[in-house]
This record gives sequence, structure tokens and C-alpha cells, in this order.
Amino acid sequence: MIVCNVSLSCAHCPGGGAGGTAAATVTDAYEQVPGSLPPPTLSPKGHLVVAVCLGFIGTFGFLSNFLVLALFCRYRALRTPMNLLLVSISASDLLVSVLGTPFSFAASTQGRWLIGRAGCVWYGFVNACLGIVSLISLAVLSYERYCTMMAPTIADGREYRPALGGICFSWLYSVFWTVPPLLGWSRYGPEGPGTTCSVDWKTKTANNISYIVCLFTFCLVLPFCVILYSYGKLLYTIRQVSSVSSVVTRRREQRVLVMVVTMVVCYLVCWLPYGVVALLATFGPHDFLTPEASITPSLLAKFSTVINPFIYIFMNKQVRCSLSLYLSELSLFFSNGHLSLSSHCYC
Repeated sequence: MIVCNVSLSCAHCPGGGAGGTAAATVTDAYEQVPGSLPPPTLSPKGHLVVAVCLGFIGTFGFLSNFLVLALFCRYRALRTPMNLLLVSISASDLLVSVLGTPFSFAASTQGRWLIGRAGCVWYGFVNACLGIVSLISLAVLSYERYCTMMAPTIADGREYRPALGGICFSWLYSVFWTVPPLLGWSRYGPEGPGTTCSVDWKTKTANNISYIVCLFTFCLVLPFCVILYSYGKLLYTIRQVSSVSSVVTRRREQRVLVMVVTMVVCYLVCWLPYGVVALLATFGPHDFLTPEASITPSLLAKFSTVINPFIYIFMNKQVRCSLSLYLSELSLFFSNGHLSLSSHCYC
């Protein structure tokens, strides 16, 4: 379980009083707990490189996801059931950019964690929860696309209950798997070079390992199997009906499929290395991974918050049209001081 054993006095220390020697025992977010090891660190240049990467990820992740959400808020034509799931993913990515990345960026600029043990636990919980929301949402999205293809009655895009149910399921499922470390099943702690926090991958106890195995199975392997099954069946169905469907319908379905599959592949490219490194940290020997090897997959995972919005914008014709219209309206606003109230996109 999570243990905070920071002492603000050192009367029990050798030669100690509450004076100068007290400072030596006041540790930061990474005070020793049973089974923990002090985190390795990077060189000052390494921390600077990580800070630059996090600054880029945080800035562009926030701006791109905020833009996506603004488009969906402004144009009703974008508010289809499938797009609502994309909004959920974009919202979770935006929250990562606001609630997570700034703290790891600040820590990297200073070469150490800055907001204490409680902040480390909070950061680990929030980022784990939001990351799992994105992955589960992609699995739900793939299943919804498959069901829409199989059930023509909801293919008109007017049935919102399955999508809303899928969004609620994604968030509740993520909370279900990220709360246990707060209650004693594993814990959140330092990660990599000591400037980020996540699930404790390194403590080799039955309590910790059992949680990590379950987390890996139910939050990475299982969703990925759902994605493979759904898109595999969807591809098979598209090939089966290609001879009887209209060219326009077939092309539209294929465009959407390519967009979603690309999004899933990019997400897995970002997160799979992180999962592999986490397992190596759990089951491999101590100090098997260097600080550089441990922080790189973490940066790659955070980069998913930047990739996803660009996939929506550049691969979805309707979103591209809405973006062009929105930019035109902003241009008119700054030139004439008047913003059109139209919320329709005729693309």
C-alpha cells in the first residue's frame, strides 16, 4: 500500500536534533518505502531534452485537442454517435495535457519531482486513468463501428445510446482499474529518471506483480483483442458486401475504416513500447533498464495526445471541411469584428 514516511524532525537520527541534520532526512516525493529503490536520473542535458519534448507534447496536445473539441461544439453535423467516442478520446487527451504534462515538464526542467509524494500519487493516478480511457474508447469505437455495419437500422447515425453507453463504460472501466493502487493493491510511485510517476513497476512483491499482470491483461491485451476482432470482422463484411453496395457508400465506409484503423495503429505504436518496458521493469533484473530506456517509451506514450487529433483532422473529410469553415470564420472575425453564428457545415 502507499506509505508516507517523511519525517520533519530528526531527533532519532545519529547526532541529530531538529536543526541542521533534520534537512538531511526530509526527502522529496521518492522517500524510501519497503521494496522501493531510489530512481536513477539523467544528466542535465538529458533532462533538458526531455523537458523540450514534454513542452512540445504539452503545447501541441492541448492546442490540437482543444481545436477538435471546439469544432465538435460548434458544428452539429459532426455530432454523430461515432464522433462522440472520438470526442471522449480527445477530451481525455486534453486533460492529460492540462493535468499531467505540465508537472512532468516542470520536474524535467529542475531534474527532480517537485510536488511531493501526494502529487506523485495524484499524477500517476490521473495519467494512468486517462491513458486507459483512450485505449478502452478505441476498443469501444471499433466495436461500435462493427455493430453499425452489422445493424443497418442504426447506420443512419441517429442512435446515440450505444455511443453514450460506450463512453460511460470506458471511463468507469478505467476508474475501476486505476483506483486499486490507491487502496493498497500495488501503488503509484516514481518512474524512469524520477521526473514522472506511474504504477510502481519495479517492486517485486506478489501484491504488486499480481496487479501489474491484471492491468496488462485487462487494459492492454483484452482491448487490443477486441480491436482486432472488430476490425477483422468489419473488413470481412466490407469485402462481402462490396459487390452489392453503392460506390459512394463503399468508399465512405472504407475512408472511415482507414481513419480509425490508422488511429488505433498509431495509438498502439505509442503505447506498446511502454507496456513492454513496464513488463521488463517488473520481471527483469534490477537496473536492467537505463534512465534513457525508461523515459523514451513514456514520452512516446504521451505523444499519442498529439497524434490522435491530427488523424481526425487530416483523415476525416467532414472534420477538414469544418476546420476550413471555422478558420474562415475566425479570419472574418479578426478582420471585421463579427463572427457568424452559423453552426452548420455543408460539406
